[in-house]
Amino acid sequence: MTAADTATRVDGLRFGYGTNGFANHRLDDALAVIADLGYAGVALTLDHDHLDPFAPGLAGRVDAVAGRLAELGLGLVIETGARFLLDPWHKHAPTLLHDDPTLRIEFLRRAVAIGADLGAEAVSFWAGVRPDSVTPAVAWDRLVAGCATVVEAAETVGATLGFEPEPGMLVENIADWRRLHAALGSPARLGITLDIGHCRCLESQPVPDCVRDVAAHLVNVQIDDMRRGVHEHLEFGVGEIDFPPVLAALREIGYRGLVAVELPRHSHAAPTIAARSLDFLRAAERAAAPGPTTTAPPDGAATEGAVAGGAVAGGAATGGADVPADTSRHVLCSASTDAPPGVRYPDNDRRVE
Repeated sequence: MTAADTATRVDGLRFGYGTNGFANHRLDDALAVIADLGYAGVALTLDHDHLDPFAPGLAGRVDAVAGRLAELGLGLVIETGARFLLDPWHKHAPTLLHDDPTLRIEFLRRAVAIGADLGAEAVSFWAGVRPDSVTPAVAWDRLVAGCATVVEAAETVGATLGFEPEPGMLVENIADWRRLHAALGSPARLGITLDIGHCRCLESQPVPDCVRDVAAHLVNVQIDDMRRGVHEHLEFGVGEIDFPPVLAALREIGYRGLVAVELPRHSHAAPTIAARSLDFLRAAERAAAPGPTTTAPPDGAATEGAVAGGAVAGGAATGGADVPADTSRHVLCSASTDAPPGVRYPDNDRRVE
């Protein structure tokens, strides 16, 4: 079954789950659990135990994954955010911004080829954090050159790229993505990966408006809860996002790609959290549907993070809109290198003192 077949048989949004939230599972087991729970697809992060693109027998392993995806009826996007796949000592290194980005470029080329072989809906990647020794101008030039190489690879095999703005990285917001897209000549193969949590973290406009803003270029969606100014992926209902208006915006723009849960630090309880997340998203989607939302949803109430009156319990916003952004100051995420003293960095446990 192809991703297109999956899309046509699913009513409403197509929810997926990221394998980086199943780091303690074998890939085959993770795919089975995700499918059994009722997800429509998977966001596959290429990593040591999850289709390592540098391990021997790649062609055979790709073929096996293709067969498994077809058997389970799962759509697919490829993610490239593995932490220590390329360097056992340094997270995400090298990036396209380092002095020698050769290994990163080779990794992205392989990811594009694997995505094409598997019929992936998108291959997602990001810029990376600018090394202290590299000036912003040099880093930007390196990013544009590296992305041009990746775009060329995607054009050769007919793959779609989704570039993800990431808090603290050289391209961290939608405006940065637009600048990069323009610098590359606005290639048709380069769309945007939008992480819903990142929008709440640092974008100045409400999250649903972020969705509408990038509608023409949206090829991949990651979804998680988050708080303003803190780059930490949270379970639904723990952060500040009001999800029904976000899901309504995705439906409004006619988005048909995967909406994949992105909880990379929750592998310790992956099946339970994945089940809870899907219950939450389905309830939020019901609340986003036209008509009254105060009646009890079909099949009873959702699990943790139930929807009530059109707003998700645990979210800070009510009335179908996010809390207005505080535009009076620059918003700093915990991944930003210029965060104020005492700010916690969940991604690497360091603090600015």
